[in-house]
Amino acid sequence: MKRWYAAIPLIALLILGAVGASQLMNPEKPGFEEATLRPAPVMAFERLRGEGEIRFAPPENGETVVVNLFASWCAPCRVEHPLLMDLALAYPEQVYGLAYKDAPENTLQFLADLGDPYADIGKDRDGQGGLDFGLTGVPETFVIDGDGQIVMHVRGVLDPESLGRIEDALAE
Repeated sequence: MKRWYAAIPLIALLILGAVGASQLMNPEKPGFEEATLRPAPVMAFERLRGEGEIRFAPPENGETVVVNLFASWCAPCRVEHPLLMDLALAYPEQVYGLAYKDAPENTLQFLADLGDPYADIGKDRDGQGGLDFGLTGVPETFVIDGDGQIVMHVRGVLDPESLGRIEDALAE
């Protein structure tokens, strides 16, 4: 009668393993999410080129903007880059970059190789800005309205569907 007590830890381990395996085999890929309005970080970022700082709360031009957090060392950032180039052609002066934990010379080489879709680029050398945005890993893209509120957050690589949602937000 007491022998089955010894099997309880094994049964619990098997159940836990089955749940874990199920989650690993069927991950819920976070894509775009409509943010409940939340403020963009109030911090100022040193510009990659030129003098001064850039802020997104609120955006300097008072329009809805896209802020893409990227890095030269990020392979997925290279994958999404052509979509950012297309977005910048459709919405000039509304697509901004934030170089996350990247050396300025590496960022500049990345942009020289792939093209520069950004109206302006901030430097986030220590990563604090990314944390303030709510970054979980580059690339991530945020849409910020003219009042400085994050209205959309795209985790991971942009795809045609998320790009369409961003374009809808910019067109409003």
